Amino acid sequence: MILVCDTMPTDGPQYFTDALAALALDGREGVVHSIPQDGIPDLSGVDAVVITGSTAGVYETADRPWIDDGRRLVRELVEREIPTYGVCFGHQLVNDALGGTVEAGEQKRGIVDVELADDRIFDGISSQIPMVHGDYVREPGDEMETIGSASYYEHLATRHASAPIWTTQYHPEFTVALLDRIADDFGWPETDTDRDFTGVTANETVANFARLAGLD
Repeated sequence: MILVCDTMPTDGPQYFTDALAALALDGREGVVHSIPQDGIPDLSGVDAVVITGSTAGVYETADRPWIDDGRRLVRELVEREIPTYGVCFGHQLVNDALGGTVEAGEQKRGIVDVELADDRIFDGISSQIPMVHGDYVREPGDEMETIGSASYYEHLATRHASAPIWTTQYHPEFTVALLDRIADDFGWPETDTDRDFTGVTANETVANFARLAGLD
């Protein structure tokens, strides 16, 4: 069973979670659990976990105390070695929970060239990735190794050295189907290269994770 841990506040754009959950639960048994609303989920019977993106920042604990629940969840997932994939805020939360550093930075919108390590999580993933974010992992957490980078972002993707934990700053659920909504909510370049999703295959990251977790 796959557990999608939703970290989007109730006033945030829920279509990110909906699209990611659709990828994760495609023909697979699973549930969506909101950490902001319902706290730490029960991991009984859980075979794999996906942690979603969010409009929150991991440094906002004073205003969003549920973020501490997320940190505790991450540490339990690592301890129990439950396969986990963290997306955007999930990428930042995992690294932060394990002692890394996350900071706010320049807002990034557009399709960027990335360098991806030889890791099975990236099987079939092209180097063209749509990015929409403003926070950055500046120092990975303990035992988190960098497996993806871009010219403007050194630690764009990470993997735990011993536990089956992967994270990416990019949203695999961000396909051309979401482009207009994201452009309206967050802004997006008007250039042809930033609107051409022909070679974008980042959505396959979720299927790769499911295989690595033994779900397919």
